[in-house]
Amino acid sequence: MNPKLTQLRTIITENLRIQRGGGSLPSYIDVSHSVGDVTSKQNHAIFARRGCGKTLLLHHSSSKLAGDVRPIYLNCEDFKHHSFPNVLIEVLDALFAELESHLSGWFGRKKKTRQLIQDIRKQLADRRCAADLQREDVRQVTALESQEFASMGGSLKAGGVGANASATSRSKARQETDRSFSVHTSKIRDLNAWLPQLKAQLRQFFSSSKAVKAVILQIDDFYHLRRADQPFVVDYIHRLCKDLPLYFKVATLRHASNLYADRAGQPIGAQERHDYQPIDIDFTFRDFSRTRDQNREILHAFGHMAGMSKPEVDALFKGEGFDRLVMAGGGVPRDTLSLFLEVLATVQSQGGDRIGKDDVRVLSRSNLERRVQELKQDSEGGEQDALMRGIYVLREFCLGKQTNVFLVSEQMLQQRDEVRDLIHRLLDYRIIHNAAVALTHKSQPGTYQAFAIDIGCYAHLRKLDKKFDELDISRSDAKERMRSAPILAAADFDKLWQSTPHDVESKLLVDSGLQDDADDERPQAGARA
Repeated sequence: MNPKLTQLRTIITENLRIQRGGGSLPSYIDVSHSVGDVTSKQNHAIFARRGCGKTLLLHHSSSKLAGDVRPIYLNCEDFKHHSFPNVLIEVLDALFAELESHLSGWFGRKKKTRQLIQDIRKQLADRRCAADLQREDVRQVTALESQEFASMGGSLKAGGVGANASATSRSKARQETDRSFSVHTSKIRDLNAWLPQLKAQLRQFFSSSKAVKAVILQIDDFYHLRRADQPFVVDYIHRLCKDLPLYFKVATLRHASNLYADRAGQPIGAQERHDYQPIDIDFTFRDFSRTRDQNREILHAFGHMAGMSKPEVDALFKGEGFDRLVMAGGGVPRDTLSLFLEVLATVQSQGGDRIGKDDVRVLSRSNLERRVQELKQDSEGGEQDALMRGIYVLREFCLGKQTNVFLVSEQMLQQRDEVRDLIHRLLDYRIIHNAAVALTHKSQPGTYQAFAIDIGCYAHLRKLDKKFDELDISRSDAKERMRSAPILAAADFDKLWQSTPHDVESKLLVDSGLQDDADDERPQAGARA
């Protein structure tokens, strides 16, 4: 193999998942003003799907901070499945542990500041060890969390669709938020009472330092915290930062996060554009050329690190190979790069040296399977079942209509909370991809959003001709063609949902060719819908 290609594979492999202490990091490809925003003295929430570069943006921005501003990085995956309010205490302790590790360089060697931070961490430890009240109620709250999303499935199967399902979902969410608060009322009351003292101690830190005038608190992968707990955690962090030279940057999945809630008329959390400014670094198929160019720049940057020129990198593809790679990756850089390594290895093992459209299609099946497994790992109980059924429903609809793009009316998304939530979650997991918004249909009134199912959902159809009319998202006339795409109406959704098989996961994987390639000539499942 070409030594440069070997080096390129090594560099991409080592940087597919960015982590602190993982070696030299590639530069963040900033096509907007994200780096400047993240380095500013302002609270922000960074939204994007997994693999779009949220962690890289945080780490890259750390090197761009002003000389008197210091970053503290926390990864919420470390606190995954931890119960509230102990998870808040653990986040605070991690913050002060980082401050303690930098005391000498940031705040001098003063004995007073060291004693101050040790006292704070001791108080946090005492509060963490205090009795967790009503442990049985904690388990009940966890069960409610699963039921919140699963209620959609139960309501639909019982025939109670529409407003009933939406009302049930909202009711469960409110119940869970209230119970999450009430289960540990005493601890929360104690933490709230301690907050003014804690802020006063932080002021002493900043007043004692001539080198540090502000601290940026980087909170990564916030979606790993339980949704019911998220508004309470961010609420406390927001109040802690207020009126102090302390600013938070929360990186998370938009649709898997709940940063603001209303509890009995009392706002809890941080409100977008009031308490923090949003930064969206996601790249979708709404502007495919922009998404493709960003992914190409990233690959060029890795090529440069391996000593390859841009023409040398581009020469690894033929025809529509790169466009198809970006489509199969859902526009997400990590997925695109991971699939690139896999496809390149397969092509080279077969004596080839360039990646074409069909090479990508064949391996996109395994890419979908990884996303499904990721979904299963992150979701629990009834929610997992509802998401798997949702994948099956959308795939069956598209196979039945023999197309990869479908439309959903804005009206339906506004009126059917359970459908909107399902679509949002599947967007986060890159099972479906947003292709257009505010679209008008050629023959039906109203406005629509367009979505494309992942290539892996129909990759088993080796010969698409006469079986499947794939709308090429990369074409310049793609949006015009979407105006004739089939509309997923409420009746279609309900009918398909009620007909999902009991073993939906097994059926989904087999029918997608992920477990068995021998079913290419089977009758199309969607034709029954």
